[in-house]
Amino acid sequence: MLFQDIIFWVLSVAAIVGALAVVLLRDVFRAALMLVLVFLAVAGLYVMMNAEFLAVVQVLIYAGAIAILIIFAIMLTRDVQLGNLPNRLQPAAVLLPALILAALVFVAVDTDWSLLSDRTELAESIEMVQTNSVGGIPDDDRASIGPAADRSGLGELLINDFVLPFEIASVLLLAAVIGALVLVRER
Repeated sequence: MLFQDIIFWVLSVAAIVGALAVVLLRDVFRAALMLVLVFLAVAGLYVMMNAEFLAVVQVLIYAGAIAILIIFAIMLTRDVQLGNLPNRLQPAAVLLPALILAALVFVAVDTDWSLLSDRTELAESIEMVQTNSVGGIPDDDRASIGPAADRSGLGELLINDFVLPFEIASVLLLAAVIGALVLVRER
């Protein structure tokens, strides 16, 4: 148990330090590299939670595709060495995340977390994802159930129970692509 605690704290500290470096570094290219570190640390935390699918998606999509897209956009942008110069939006860029942090802290403190432990339905859904996404349905059962068995497990949960987070992730990816295109376009 001690080894897992050490790994958790190393990944957590790496994610927090990397996130602070993304915000505080003036060199945009190094900030993008720190963002890759944050993505990899989050993938490591997913592995620790036995969410291997999310860890692989995190590495492939975020640490791979999105980070490379951002780095290419930075490399194609002129005057990258100047860094992120202060402008009139800086107070709003500080105020908005501070308000979001305050709201998150308020919700975390105000929530009655004991209610979540009584729900066995969520635990059953998680168990179904872990068993069906890794092992799937045995061939003997698949033949008796038919083609409908291929829709069970992770895909069914993504479409039914977790459709909102799935759609939010797709909108986030679209925003990243649009942001990269805005950075690359000619002025």
